Amino acid sequence: MSQEHPRPGSEAPYLELLARGATPDAYERPVLLARADGASPETLAALEAAKLQALRVRAELEGRRRREAELSALFETAHDLAGLRDLDAVLQAIVQRARSLLGTEVAYLSLNDPVAGDTYMRVTEGSVSARFQQLRLGMGEGLGGLVAQSARPYATESYFDDARFRHTWTIDSGVRDEGLVAILGVPLTLGSQVIGVLFAADRRARVFEREQIALLGSFAAHAAVAIDTANLLAETRSALAELEAANEIIRDRSGVIERASEVHDRLTELVLRGGGVHDVASAVSEVLDGTVEFTDSEETAEVVAAGADGRAVRRGEDWVVTVSAGGENLGALVLHGHPALDPVDRRTLERAALVTSLLLLARRSAGEAEQRVRGELLDDLLDAPDRDPRLLRERAARLRADLDAPHVVLAARIEASDPASAERESADRQRLGAAASHLAGTRRGLAAARDGGAVLLLPLGPKDSPAAIARRVAGHLGDSLREPVTVGAGAPVDAPAARPGAIAEAYGEARRCLDALRLLGRSGEGAAARDFGFLGLLLADGRDITGFVDRTIGEVVAYDRRRGTDLVRTLDAYFACGMSPARTKDELHVHVNTVAQRLERIARLLGPDWQTPAHALEVQLALRLHGLSAAVAR
Repeated sequence: MSQEHPRPGSEAPYLELLARGATPDAYERPVLLARADGASPETLAALEAAKLQALRVRAELEGRRRREAELSALFETAHDLAGLRDLDAVLQAIVQRARSLLGTEVAYLSLNDPVAGDTYMRVTEGSVSARFQQLRLGMGEGLGGLVAQSARPYATESYFDDARFRHTWTIDSGVRDEGLVAILGVPLTLGSQVIGVLFAADRRARVFEREQIALLGSFAAHAAVAIDTANLLAETRSALAELEAANEIIRDRSGVIERASEVHDRLTELVLRGGGVHDVASAVSEVLDGTVEFTDSEETAEVVAAGADGRAVRRGEDWVVTVSAGGENLGALVLHGHPALDPVDRRTLERAALVTSLLLLARRSAGEAEQRVRGELLDDLLDAPDRDPRLLRERAARLRADLDAPHVVLAARIEASDPASAERESADRQRLGAAASHLAGTRRGLAAARDGGAVLLLPLGPKDSPAAIARRVAGHLGDSLREPVTVGAGAPVDAPAARPGAIAEAYGEARRCLDALRLLGRSGEGAAARDFGFLGLLLADGRDITGFVDRTIGEVVAYDRRRGTDLVRTLDAYFACGMSPARTKDELHVHVNTVAQRLERIARLLGPDWQTPAHALEVQLALRLHGLSAAVAR
């Protein structure tokens, strides 16, 4: 059917109406005026056709103006939101714009709570009910819960008559308090994730058109991006604040960075030149302005077990970091006097612990190899005394030992707390062997595991004695192993390389001293043959009678020689008379006071305990041996 065109001139009144934006009712006026003037049917038909075209043009122009207004509002909203920097202000702007765009009485926004698994009312505009403003909607509850769960827009012209969603007493009471009837909700989505719901509502029945739903959905998309942007801005501000704080720390603590660099250089130098654990502790002490020490004591066992990751932990006023390698705890570095430790300094302490573990492992590997070599050399000295002395000297020189200098042979045994346990006894022997080898290495001596214990060959200094060295070694090994260690010393060997056979003899004497200590209940001590008095004559291979006499009554003999006194004869008579001064004065034909004076002098020379049974026995034996030697000399 062909479209009817109006006659020329019939459009003029409608163009004027279009130009001034008249209401639709005004478009009936030209037809009514023409009919009143008696216009012809053709004229009236032309005016009717022109009116319909004018109304269509008006509707098109109105739609364009509305779309232009909506697009302008969306653009302004996006512009406003882009300029906002505070999340609360962003959300408030969202609901205000939603209410303005759709011309509703109320607008509000709810956000999802991932922890609680529901949605809660965050911002409202036009709301008057406190209960409504505090509503929380479970997923799928009420219109908002359905939107949040399904991620699709929903609209109802009469909320309480709509059965598409689940009504709850709490939600319905809040909606009733607010007086809402028509509600439109659209999801705020980021990708496939719903972060909340944007609502527009009226307190009267209303049908939300498709264009209005799409409009609110477009605005919700802008709002979701704005919320995400606000969150990102907040995160960015937080990150910038942290960066600023970090920069401030870097500026304020540039000295800490310099110290870390310095300690790194020093630790690297220590490793390259073969420094030790104490060198590391000393270097870190200087850099951290505190006192750092390495310890493997039981006090740090708890820290070692709890901090196997090598992180520094605070214990009271100290900082402790474990030293470990391959799952094995080697000890700990302890920093004293620095309770407020900077994080960078903490990393420095941890780096020092790592370097310490490397040095300990390297030293252990070298030490184990050196222990084997030292043990093999000492075994050869004990078992093969006919070895070429020149070869023995060369092997000893490579171990920094001088076999032409005086040495003492020591026999050591650990006193196990659980001797019935074969496994424990074997472990104790290994520990004793390792500790003895370490000690020998530090003293430029030799050590080997032997006869269920350990044997050591240590240099004998000019002012040293076998007994003193035995006591020191017993104390040192006991402290290292945390178990009593008994040590017996043999007679000095002047030049082991020249007289290898003397080492085996001295070792035999040392073992006899060790057994004597244990039999006498003196486990954990160190001693030589001379420490046992006259018993030492039986223990020693050399039977040093002169030495025994000199050690026991030598001061009295020397006094008689210098002063021409008769103290030795008085002492002999005193014992012969049953230690009775009265009978002694008769034997010597002197006054009793003279005897008392001589005994007082003897006490000053021999010591106040010279009359105790054990000491008196040794004195009497020394007197007999002295008399025999004097008779032989005559």
